[in-house]
Parts: sequence; C-alpha cells; structure tokens
Amino acid sequence: MPSNLQFSATNSSSLSVQSIMQPLASYGNSQSDLKTNLSRSMSLSILDQDKNEISIRTDFDNPIEIIIIRDSNFIIPPMALQNVTSFDSNPHNQLFDLYFINITSNLSISIHFEIHPLNNNLSYLFIYKFDNPPLLNSSINQIDGWTVFCPSSETFFGNIIIIDHRFNLDFTNESIYTYFIDNQKTMTHRSLIYGLRELNSTELTSFCLNSTQTSPPITNQRLNFTSDYEHRVYTSACYYLDANNNWQSDGLLVGPLTNHYQTQCLSTHLTTFASGFIVLPAPVNWNYVFANAGFVRNKTVYITLICALALYILLIIFARYKDKKDLERLGVTPLPDNHKFDQYFYQILVFTGHRRNAGTKSRVHFIVAGEDDETQIRTFADPQRRILQRGG
Repeated sequence: MPSNLQFSATNSSSLSVQSIMQPLASYGNSQSDLKTNLSRSMSLSILDQDKNEISIRTDFDNPIEIIIIRDSNFIIPPMALQNVTSFDSNPHNQLFDLYFINITSNLSISIHFEIHPLNNNLSYLFIYKFDNPPLLNSSINQIDGWTVFCPSSETFFGNIIIIDHRFNLDFTNESIYTYFIDNQKTMTHRSLIYGLRELNSTELTSFCLNSTQTSPPITNQRLNFTSDYEHRVYTSACYYLDANNNWQSDGLLVGPLTNHYQTQCLSTHLTTFASGFIVLPAPVNWNYVFANAGFVRNKTVYITLICALALYILLIIFARYKDKKDLERLGVTPLPDNHKFDQYFYQILVFTGHRRNAGTKSRVHFIVAGEDDETQIRTFADPQRRILQRGG
C-alpha cells in the first residue's frame, strides 16, 4: 500500500484490510479471451470499524501493488532457436532480423521479450514499432523504442554481474536478455514488429561501457550474425472485476516485476484482481521467409501454386461462359408478330425444367382465350436465339 493514502474515516477509527485469494479466477461475463486460466484471483478491500468498505483512490505516482501468483503446475514452453547465421549464405540487404506479432486485444496487455544468445559475449540492438516495420539507418529513424542488450559485465570486469536499469535489462539469469513493454504503450495497437541485429566490437565498446549514449547505434551495413540465439515472447495483463461482473483493465498497469511465475499489478483502486498470461507462438521471421523464397528452393510450392492459379482462372472462364448461356435461356422474347398498335400486353412464363430431354426444338403454338374473344394461333419464336432449352 502507498504511504500517502487518504481514507474517508476519522483518525480515531480502526481500519482492517480484508484479503481473499481464490485458486482460480472466475470467468465473469466478458466475451473476450482473457487467458485468465492460469491466474488466481485476489480481492482486496479496507473496512472501517463497522465493517463497511472504504473507497480507496490513488494515482500511478503512488500506486497500490498487487502480486498475483500463477499456477505452479504450468510448464513454460522452451525458447525457439533462431538460425540467423544462415542469412550470410543468401544475398540480402536486411539491416535487422525482423519479427511480427499480433497483439490485437479488447483489453490492454504487456509484452515481454526474452533473448538467450548461444555466445554470451555478444551484444545486440533491439528496436520495435507498432503496426508498421521499424526503419533505422543513417537517413531514416522510424521506431517507437530501442535498447541495447549487452553481455554480462564479467566479460570485462571479472566476476561482477550488473543489472543495467538504464536499458531495462537483466542478464543474471543464464545470460537471458529481457525487455518489457507495459500495457499502456500497447493500447490501441494491433501488431508489433521488432528487429534485432548483432553489434560489432566498436559498437559494443561504445554502448555497453558508456552509459551516456542517448541514441541507438546506426549503420547502413547489412546484418551479420556470428552466432545463433534463442528467444521467447509472452504477454501478461492485469484485470479487475467491475460491478457488472466484467473483467476490465483501465486503471491497472502491468509492472516490471512480472515474470513466468507472477504478475505485478499496479492499481489506482481496490477490488477483485486477476492476471492474464500467454506464451506466444514463435513469431514470423520475415528475413528467413524472404531469404528462402527463391524458385529453386521451393519448386514444389511454386508449381503447386501456379497449377492452382491456372485451374482457378480456367474455372472462372468456364463459369462466365455458363453464366452467359444461362442469360440466353432466361431472356424475355417479344413475339415477332406483335402489333405496335395493340392496347393490351400479356406475359407468358414457360419453364422447361432440368430433367433430361426437358428442352425441345419443336415449334410451340398457343391461343390466349378470354370471355369475349380469343387470339389467333400464336407461335413462340425468337429470331435471335434458341428458346425452350433445358433449364430455361
């Protein structure tokens, strides 16, 4: 609890804190897929001496901190190996190894990145942009954020391990670099594209040993990875249950202490809380896709696509031809012996049906008879097309 909370109670009143924790979060009435199946729920309230709940409000400068523990039986999926050294064998001009993830959600979520280099002495530049690819070179700077992943300081200073808070990194866990984007930054966005490149020795010295750098290292040289790495991305969220039994996320901030086992929620009010958590599938590696999209490497795929496209075009042509034939069968036929001075007009509908031999080439005649008179023998005829065909 923040120390500056103001209560609507007299100084002489005694207060009590009521905390209720349940092993599973309730489903609620929300229609969204909130991924709360791994979360406990926690209810917090402050009561006066008459057991009446006291309304509490604060701000994010002095938030209320709630730690929600996840299901201990959940097994974290392993990291995905990225074979980035294979890029050098293919011609390309990519500056970053780019990845795309979908972050569409009705309620806000935070994004957590974990990168484990197979060579612990390497450093990386990490950039990202919401909804569009990030671009960073000597002439373009279109990114929403960046950081530098530096190797542990024991590489340079012996057995000292440092957590660099300036870059929001923690490499005390088996040289796993982590980066965190809170849920306030992801609001209103539908996707995130992020890129990674390995820093050279000059950049490593300039940015990992100098804490005064305020802009990212920039180069126009194509990426060059000397070692592969593993990485994993997961999302987390904080929710509260409103008066209509719906899970909401406004007034909640996912904190930096969130990890695989817990979610840190920073709140401006007290109620029932739960957390969301999901490990995202391996994101699409666009560099790998483009580098291996040649015809020689994918003959079967390209031939299949070409055949399917050719068959599709032929079917469209055939369908269009049949449509024209159908229009010919269903057309309106004015009889050739109509008189332009006739005062009354009659419409006769004739159906042949779709059974075999339903059409005919015979000349069909008819007489229209009324109470006072009848017509002469008339003939169904159309000089422009054949009528009375099957299906007409």
